[in-house]
Amino acid sequence: MYLPSGVYHETYAATHAWWQTGFVRGKMALLVLFVSTLPLYANLYVVSVANITLYTILGALGVQLLIGYCGQITFGHAAFIAVGAYVTAIGVLFWGLPYPVAAVLGCLLAGLWSVVFGLPSARIKGFYQIMTTMAAQFITVDFIITHYVSRVGGREHYFSLPPGTITIAGWPVESEIEVYYLAVILTILCLAGMANLLRTRVGRAWIAIRDNDIAAETMGLNVVYYKLLAFFAAGVLAGVAGAVWIPSLLFVSPEHFTLSWGLWLVGVILIGGIGSLHGVVFGSIFVTGILELLKFAVIPLSEFYPALSERFLYVKEAAFGLAIVLFLLYEPRGLAYRWQQIKNYLNLWPFAY
Repeated sequence: MYLPSGVYHETYAATHAWWQTGFVRGKMALLVLFVSTLPLYANLYVVSVANITLYTILGALGVQLLIGYCGQITFGHAAFIAVGAYVTAIGVLFWGLPYPVAAVLGCLLAGLWSVVFGLPSARIKGFYQIMTTMAAQFITVDFIITHYVSRVGGREHYFSLPPGTITIAGWPVESEIEVYYLAVILTILCLAGMANLLRTRVGRAWIAIRDNDIAAETMGLNVVYYKLLAFFAAGVLAGVAGAVWIPSLLFVSPEHFTLSWGLWLVGVILIGGIGSLHGVVFGSIFVTGILELLKFAVIPLSEFYPALSERFLYVKEAAFGLAIVLFLLYEPRGLAYRWQQIKNYLNLWPFAY
């Protein structure tokens, strides 16, 4: 039941199956059971933390696609999440669209807006591309959304989302449990779609561009086309994250989509592992869990240092930066690599050499 000790495949489909042994299929069945029944035995606080983790996974997926699989740098991914969230909210509040239709529209517009800022990638790399993606944040959130979109309908700064605004087939999505199941379904679909896409011609083209774009172009790949396709796909994933996030909010504000959130998502994949879907999941769980534990540690200390609770945001960002530094020093390949090493050891035990 354990690869690679005595188990072999006779067909191409079996070799490339997601779950290649009965042992792995059993583990995945237990995981599905755990995820699907979590709200039944966990309190609302745990469910809310799970929702934040799922939102982080969806937000980091697009960053992983660009940086980990296509070799394109992005620091302004929060801008495209904001596009997905705002278009979805406007579609529901002002255009009277059903939430699923508004969400699909938000995802498509987020993908197209991402392509606009991906166009310079045809001619620039490195530091200059960092500045371009940061410009996406400043232009989209700090200028267009803050000064124009947020004022649609006579509003001053934000869109209110009263209970019952978000519905799917007549069923309201407003409690943490309902948001959890929506986020779980979309997260699984996005992860499965991403995993399958990476095994196609498009995915192999992205990896070739990441490894050596000049060699990829020499082999006949249209590098500009595949780069823009990567930006579109990453923007669509960002739109999904934005559409999933708004049912958890009482209002949508530019403050939810700051530059620091885009940098935060880059840190998530650095901790989880660049170029790995497992890294997105592990990084999101690690970062969310560590910050929640840090919050519990700060609460008793705030009795002696009241200013500590007021400055928790700075403590949180300092801890996150420290975690990135420690991972770059001691585990530069991220949690996904360590997980793979543990699996290899267990699969080969007792002949681990």
